[in-house]
Amino acid sequence: MKKDIWDKKLKTCKERDHKFTTVSGTTTKVLYTPNDIKGFDYDRDLGYPGEFPYVRGVYTNMYRGRLWTMRQFSGFGTPKDTNKRYKYLLNHGQTGLSVAFDFPTLYGRDSDDPFACGEVGKCGVAIDTLRDMEILFHGIPLDQISTSMTINPPAAMLLAMYIVVGEKQGVPMKLLTGTIQNDMLKEYQAQKTWIYPPEPSMRIITDIMAYCAEHVPKWNTISISGYHIREAGSTALQELAFTLKNGFTYVEYGIKAGLSVDEFSPRLSFFFNSHLDFFEEIAKYRAARRIWARLMQDKYNAQSPRSYLMRFHTQTAGCTLTAQQPDNNIMRTAFQALAAVLGGTQSLHTNSMDETYALPTENAVKIALRTQQLIAYETGVANTIDPLGGSYCVEALTDELEKGAYDYFRRIDKMGGVIKAIDKGFFQREISRSAYQYQKSLEQKEKFHVGVNIFEEKGRPTIEILKISKQVERDQLKALKGIKRERNNKEVKKTLRELRKAAADGSNLMPRILDCVRAYTTLGEMCGTLKEEFGEYHEPIIF
Repeated sequence: MKKDIWDKKLKTCKERDHKFTTVSGTTTKVLYTPNDIKGFDYDRDLGYPGEFPYVRGVYTNMYRGRLWTMRQFSGFGTPKDTNKRYKYLLNHGQTGLSVAFDFPTLYGRDSDDPFACGEVGKCGVAIDTLRDMEILFHGIPLDQISTSMTINPPAAMLLAMYIVVGEKQGVPMKLLTGTIQNDMLKEYQAQKTWIYPPEPSMRIITDIMAYCAEHVPKWNTISISGYHIREAGSTALQELAFTLKNGFTYVEYGIKAGLSVDEFSPRLSFFFNSHLDFFEEIAKYRAARRIWARLMQDKYNAQSPRSYLMRFHTQTAGCTLTAQQPDNNIMRTAFQALAAVLGGTQSLHTNSMDETYALPTENAVKIALRTQQLIAYETGVANTIDPLGGSYCVEALTDELEKGAYDYFRRIDKMGGVIKAIDKGFFQREISRSAYQYQKSLEQKEKFHVGVNIFEEKGRPTIEILKISKQVERDQLKALKGIKRERNNKEVKKTLRELRKAAADGSNLMPRILDCVRAYTTLGEMCGTLKEEFGEYHEPIIF
């Protein structure tokens, strides 16, 4: 009865001339009530933290027991340059490392490759051989730090280098903790760094999963990434659905390779974007946990509760940062970081205010780190678990996103699964359409970006920029030339022959890659050898 009276009053109210939708374009109701979550069952649909279906968090006491890992994504110039930045961040309270690699490294090319000219050390750190990795982690004990590496086609090689650095420090591989991204499906869908076709890439991934399950048990073998899907222009729903479907595809390939689901799935982790629509983002993380737990139990017959846990890292949305009024980016990042924490993230990177111009300066990255620390130690949001749980709005959005994700799963299954859908250009088209619609909404001022299409200011801001000198490339080329001269080149050739043999006969690649790394074989030599056996991927033309 009271609702009817309120509805009548509402009809007499004047609304702003504005489209009330989420960033993703979903209509937002003026008010959420119990009617929006009809049939809601607390134990079945929400439950308790650390208990199935984990909507409220994957650990029993969440941040009351341990705060999220503060892991700033960093890498530029030479390994020595980046090592200095890591020590700077650790000295200012960072609690985990995250490695950004330059474009040649991401594509499995050496710094002396013609492809690499002008790009060495520009958008990340250059890594050619084990020597670079030794310098990168010099003075950083690998048994006391968790390291995430954003690397995909050459992930096996970078992991092997990290393992051997640990050996040289006297740290057994069974004690190493960290993550390699190693998510090739999203590369074909969104980020576009690939070397080999999908099927050989999936073989490399399952080899890593099998090797780590036995030898590097604390290592997360894949960070299934929605971040880059969102950065390419997807909606929150598409990020959720495509990321989870990719995750389930990795599970299926692991099972197909003969692994027990409970043997490898607990070491699968996730990586999400935190965009600007506050409640939509929080609902996205909660829906993701529920979908993963339910399908791992019901469809993939996992028996271990550890297999049901969706643990994820979050990065604030780089695509929302603006060159105009860059100080505003500090506030954007703070809101996005808060959404990630309220959504229950296990690890967080906060973008720096100057990243639309260049890699961040020391001052900018310190402000980004301090943003996390302020949330953790001053706001009180880490004191109570899932404080928005039970909100009619958040629960309704969570249900809506979950339903939409299952709709996408059915569409992808009808096409024959994720790889068939990639071949048909499905993901690429869906993301491109969403990116176009969002850009159109900005141009038509249906959506706003402060400083860009509303509250603009004339003139260009004065801002300090980190510049990578040409000397970086010269130094890296000199170091690489020295390694090639000093190493045992007969041993290098032998290890490459064995690597190619393993690629041809189906043996696990990781032991052979480790042999290559110990001989100071270059990244490009290893990737080139596998390319000769597996071939090279060429993206279909999509209209």
